[in-house]
Amino acid sequence: MSENYDFNVAYPTLRPTMMGDNAVCASQPLAAQAGMKMLMLGGNAADAAIATAIALTVLEPSGNGAGSDAFAIVWDGKKAHGLNASGRSPAAWTPEYFAAKGFDAVPTYGWDAVTVPGAVSGWVALAKRFGTLPLSTLAQPAIDYARNGFPVSPLIGRLWEIAVKKLHNQPGFMECFAPDGRAPKIGEIFRNPALADSLELIANTEGEAFYRGELAEKMVAHCQANGGAMTLDDLANHQADWVETLQQSFAGGSVHELPPNGQGIATLIALGILDKLNVGSQPVDSVETTHLCIEAMKLALADLDQHVTDSDHMFFDPQLFLNDDYLAERAKLIDRTKASDVTYGAPRPGGTVYLTAADASGMMVSFIQSNYMGFGSGIVVPGTGISLQNRGCGFTLDPTHANCVAPDKRTLHTIIPAFAQDAGGKPLMSFGLMGGPMQAQGHLQLALRVMLYKQNPQAAIDAPRWRINGGRQVAIESTFNHNTLAALRAMGHELIVEDPLGGHSFGGAQVIVTNPAGGYLAGTESRKDGQALVM
Repeated sequence: MSENYDFNVAYPTLRPTMMGDNAVCASQPLAAQAGMKMLMLGGNAADAAIATAIALTVLEPSGNGAGSDAFAIVWDGKKAHGLNASGRSPAAWTPEYFAAKGFDAVPTYGWDAVTVPGAVSGWVALAKRFGTLPLSTLAQPAIDYARNGFPVSPLIGRLWEIAVKKLHNQPGFMECFAPDGRAPKIGEIFRNPALADSLELIANTEGEAFYRGELAEKMVAHCQANGGAMTLDDLANHQADWVETLQQSFAGGSVHELPPNGQGIATLIALGILDKLNVGSQPVDSVETTHLCIEAMKLALADLDQHVTDSDHMFFDPQLFLNDDYLAERAKLIDRTKASDVTYGAPRPGGTVYLTAADASGMMVSFIQSNYMGFGSGIVVPGTGISLQNRGCGFTLDPTHANCVAPDKRTLHTIIPAFAQDAGGKPLMSFGLMGGPMQAQGHLQLALRVMLYKQNPQAAIDAPRWRINGGRQVAIESTFNHNTLAALRAMGHELIVEDPLGGHSFGGAQVIVTNPAGGYLAGTESRKDGQALVM
């Protein structure tokens, strides 16, 4: 029954846990409503997720767009299916390509930061395999918001203003997102009619116009006019891939993440290490538990930074990092009494919006899409409203590194969806957290709280979080107990205490948990603009 979860756990919050037979959680209320509308039309969780995702490209352009990448995990009632809809690099990209342009790193902005955008292919693939409603129906709320306008929400308005100052020189940006020469004000109605037309074309052609038709031609023409390398062949050759998830046993159940090129494997490594350390004997917010979690995550992030890239280009099979013996050896490196400096291991054989939806049939969808950094590359293709991610800057130009740039290669991605099963193999939780390098760390903290300590989803979201910045430096929310902060400092952790309401550096989470009594329990980030809707 639902009392398996602790509803007495209370952190400062503005929201209760929501309960119902169907649920949609998203970082923007109007987007969540778009998803719920699909359920009310008779659609399923996949339909709801797609409609929410498309709507978010309009309503939250500071985090994603039609030119984003995407990933998903779908529980179809019996099995988890992974979807990798991230794009690959243009065929012309090599270290020599960037050196000839005078770059010592892949640029952060402009066309030379743009890989093939994959989100559209993800919507199409998800709709074709699991959806029940036409893509034109799923896209209609987004089209209406873009054509008729929507009120700019508070967090998005603040991020929009920052972006205009940073990206005003990028081709097409001001014309689309600041037509009056400024960012729209909070509460102001903003319209993006060009994006409405593009989304309509994408929906009516099931993505063909985006990768092989009119929109593809406009993207490539703009790219070539601005010195970029993307070609029609780069776009036409793209496809989203259905993949098997990686799993790690934890707290009697298991956590699913997508295999690389995403960073989800770091969550699984850290959870595997914690399992070896028998975490759970002390309270969840105790010094001991927090210290072990930080140390395990540091080891996992070291492996991530050194080894993870496109699965086809990794030096080690990703599954080796989850080998029981390897995890045990990594666990031995942790000192229970002090913070340590860590490095990566070598296993031997032997930028974002997150949403989740669940329906009464048992289908659950964990979905994430992102521009990477805010509005991404800053590039907006004229006359289309299509803003493009800057995932290319995730590559390195070091030829000895696994994530070195190469033609037709997927770079290491920060965005990751997650899913968990219980001890009996039944679906337990669809969850995710936005915020660049915070995501794998946030997944660990959410899994720990819900799966091991049985906190209800809203409490797990509202609980204070920490974030490893590198070395021994750890950013930690000020809502942690001050005695805990002092003890962690005494152990050698270099803490930077931050106000959880002062920004979004600890991410924004959405969680749907199956209720043992029936239906779902849903929570969303009370520190952000997000909303959970149930019925």
